[in-house]
Amino acid sequence: MSDRPVIACRGVTVAYGRDVVLDRIDLTVPRGTLLPFVGPNGAGKTTLLKACLGLIPHQAGEIRCDFGSRPPAYVPQQKQLDPIYPVSVEDLVRMGLYPELGWWRRPDEAQRVRAAHVIERFGLAPHSRKQFGELSGGLRQKTLLARAVVSQAEVLVLDEPTAGLDAASEADLLALIRTLNADGGKTVLWVHHRMDQCAALARQVCRVDKRGVRVTDAAEVRP
Repeated sequence: MSDRPVIACRGVTVAYGRDVVLDRIDLTVPRGTLLPFVGPNGAGKTTLLKACLGLIPHQAGEIRCDFGSRPPAYVPQQKQLDPIYPVSVEDLVRMGLYPELGWWRRPDEAQRVRAAHVIERFGLAPHSRKQFGELSGGLRQKTLLARAVVSQAEVLVLDEPTAGLDAASEADLLALIRTLNADGGKTVLWVHHRMDQCAALARQVCRVDKRGVRVTDAAEVRP
C-alpha cells in the first residue's frame, strides 16, 4: 500500500462566482485516517471535499490525490436523492459495482455474493426487496453506505451521513463507520455536524471555519 497521502492541497482557492469559500488553504490527509470535517454551516466543508474529488473546480493552487486502485466512493447528503426513485435496496447496493462493470454488464456470481455479504453485514437483508423510498432514514443511510462499501473503494467520502437521524440510528451508523476504518482499513472522510461527538469518534478532526482549514486534536474541538 502506498504511503503517499490520500489528499494533498497546497494554496487551494475555491469560489462560486465572486464568493470565495476557501482561500489559499493547505491540507494533508494521511492514508488510513478517520477524519471528520467540522465547522459552522456554510464554512466550506462539503465544498472542500467536492473539490478534492474533482466534482467542482478550484480556481487556484494544487490538489493531488492518491485514492488507491479504485475510485473513491462518495455518499452525498441523503436529501439530494429522490426517495421515490423506483429502486430496491438490493439493486441500489449493486450499483456500487458499476465502476468495475460498466453500465451494461451484469454482475457475475462472485460479485452478487459480495453484494449479498455487504447487505447482510449492514443488517439490510430483511429489507433487500423493499424500495428505497419505503425505508426509514437510518436504513436509507445504511443502504447508501453499503453501496459505497461494495465498490471496494479504499477511500470513503461521506457528506453528513447522520443528518436527520434519531439518536439510535445515528449511533448505529457511526459504529459502522468506525468499524470500516478500524477493521476494514478504509480511509473515511466525512462532514459531521455534531462537534460534541468528535473526541469519541476520532483522534483528529479537520476544522473548517473563517480562520481557514486545519487538522487539530479532536479533544480541542468545542461545540
